[in-house]
Amino acid sequence: MGGVGKTTLVKKVYDDQRVKSHFDCHAWITVSQSYNVAELLRSILKQFYEVRMDVAPLGIERMDIMVLTQALHDYLSEKRYIVVFDDVWDEQFWGYIDYHLLKNNKSSRIVITTRTQNVAAFCKSSARVYVHEVEHLRPEQALDLFYKKAFWHHDGKCPPLLKSLSTSIVQRCEGLPLAIVAIAGLMSTKGNDISKWQKLYDNLSIELRINPQLTSIERILTFSYLDLPYHLKSCFLYLGMFPEDYTIEYSRLIRLWIANGFIKETHGSLLEEIAEKYLIELIHRSLIQVAKVKTDGKIKACRVHDLLREIILIRSEELGFSHVKAETLSALNGSARARHLSICNREGFKSKKVFRFQTRSVIFFEAISSLNSLFFPEFKLLNVLDLEGAHLHTISKEIGNLYFLSYLSLRNTKVHALPKSIGKLRNLETLDMRQSCVSEISIGPDEFPKLRYLLVYFFDEEVQLMIDSQHGVKIQGSVGFLKVLQKLYELDIEHASMDSIVELGNLSQLKKLGIVNLKVAHGIALCNALEKMTSLESLAVSSAKEEKILELQSISSPPIRLERLRLMGRLEKLPDWIVKSELLVRIQLNWSRLKNDFLKQLQALPNLLELWLHDAYDGTQLHFVKGSFQNLKWLVLGKLSGLKALLIDEGALPSIEKLIIGPSPGLEEVNSGVQGLRNLMTLKFVDMPKEFVSRMIPDKGADYWKVRHVPFIQFDFTTYGSRYISYKLGDSNLPKYLNRTSPYRYETLETFCCNHYSYN
Repeated sequence: MGGVGKTTLVKKVYDDQRVKSHFDCHAWITVSQSYNVAELLRSILKQFYEVRMDVAPLGIERMDIMVLTQALHDYLSEKRYIVVFDDVWDEQFWGYIDYHLLKNNKSSRIVITTRTQNVAAFCKSSARVYVHEVEHLRPEQALDLFYKKAFWHHDGKCPPLLKSLSTSIVQRCEGLPLAIVAIAGLMSTKGNDISKWQKLYDNLSIELRINPQLTSIERILTFSYLDLPYHLKSCFLYLGMFPEDYTIEYSRLIRLWIANGFIKETHGSLLEEIAEKYLIELIHRSLIQVAKVKTDGKIKACRVHDLLREIILIRSEELGFSHVKAETLSALNGSARARHLSICNREGFKSKKVFRFQTRSVIFFEAISSLNSLFFPEFKLLNVLDLEGAHLHTISKEIGNLYFLSYLSLRNTKVHALPKSIGKLRNLETLDMRQSCVSEISIGPDEFPKLRYLLVYFFDEEVQLMIDSQHGVKIQGSVGFLKVLQKLYELDIEHASMDSIVELGNLSQLKKLGIVNLKVAHGIALCNALEKMTSLESLAVSSAKEEKILELQSISSPPIRLERLRLMGRLEKLPDWIVKSELLVRIQLNWSRLKNDFLKQLQALPNLLELWLHDAYDGTQLHFVKGSFQNLKWLVLGKLSGLKALLIDEGALPSIEKLIIGPSPGLEEVNSGVQGLRNLMTLKFVDMPKEFVSRMIPDKGADYWKVRHVPFIQFDFTTYGSRYISYKLGDSNLPKYLNRTSPYRYETLETFCCNHYSYN
């Protein structure tokens, strides 16, 4: 059954680095009840590339099922892989997927989790399968789990006066981990007040007795919802807008909550800060699961368990919080109560009749057919219109009549231009046009007075990762009119006037800024503007060409909250203000081609977790001295062509977990300091000379002792027959490859970046 811990158990094993080190590549696929085989294969292929820090082949989104199958077979021909298919419902699933995955006699593994015995039986009948049935927790295990979650702020120690009630509550949960975690999360909000605990327990007992429509587990989960304070209930119900097993982007969810009015302003706090507190509280109550985290531990994405989503849908239907599937779309004509519509439809919309409701938000998923004629003349109260991924080429001028619209997403659409009427949206707070074809936007003095997020860029996959492969938006008018703007990413200032650069300094609330095509003549003006941005947390600046100088030396007082910095273009020297930015957690320098050893300037930054260098240094030696980079977790040293010595002293890089090196043709051996990096989990070499690689061959190489402690070591080589080939250390085919006449060749910078790194 759901919630027994199948996914948790498999995820625990899957995430263990000791397990991953046995495989060359791995993928985790959540299978919905209405799955599409081609999409599953596409997701597998993407994950294989992603986990190896490579970029999937161009055109992968357009590949049909047979091309995807061949691509998978080609990719896996010499690799040992593991794929997890989570939450399979269809007993025919294995028959479909078994045909498409390669059987290469490399001891690869496929793991399936399912609630149904029929799925397991079908797999067992057609392949050598081991079936592990996950049982409910024993009483002592259940109680231990409850203590850990209910008393997490006391290291899982239960006060003596609450032990009896805790035991009674756990007995009600019938050993089901999901129910235990949910109810423990609820109880953790009540402190150690025994009267509050007793009241909640009594109410739970009543709910379990009087509601025959729900199973006991569903009643417990429902009770967790009922106990939510009023301000969290709408936020929680809105999670049902997303499809089953959907990974929800953190920032998208926060903006949707705000746009729908679920977040109320309080004195001294920004709406985003309040929304984040709401999300954290739902996580602590175990009603939301964290799906992805950033290097600094901040939440990147979340999801909702299937059973909890069912509770959401039941409550939403009762309250008129409709979440509509494609197959029930025709029934909408009578659903005038619906305030929020989530539409999963692959057929498109040929009639406007369904859109006649007092609806506040509409989100489209999987809208494959043309939506070019889409407009909502009846949606007078609409707050949210999310068309991400729709096959949309134009947007009707009627959009300007949606006076209350505060959130508009055209992300991943084919829209080229916005109608002039867009300026009438005086309540618009979020305009998301990432990966759309929009390149210009007009902003007048009375337009967009409430706009907080302007997200517009297009990454050109055909050009691959060159400095001009990412395009921003040109603003006609004045960006200075956007007084409350928090994110502007990315702004193309190639043809901007000096006055418009100066006006950037008026954006006092800006937290994230991306600038492309910076000219030397605009450098000082931009620096002056940046000094005024006291709220800035993330900055990305690129010049027009790799060889063009980035003029950013003139900042005397950098933004005090700056955490993320990306500079793309030549630097005559490392700007002095960078070392003053002590909150920096990520620095990325591309094509900087610095002459002097800049590590001495960066090594003392106390919060730096990631350092990405690509063609950033022209020197012959990099020296990580003792005590340097105490908290750094990721280090990428890409295309340092002149590097001949990489020195790592004992006590340097003590927290490093991932290290990527190459191509550096002048580097002859691995420095012995690598042996002292005891937290290093992943070591990757890209297009390194065969002599360098041969020195690490197990039992034969002179440098093997330096790296043998690292769980995962990989070598990437660019080849003529395909884009590249990868080998894990210990693979019997690696020595054979090294003995070939031409074991590798160097790529162009652009192809190299596309294959091996992803900087966005």
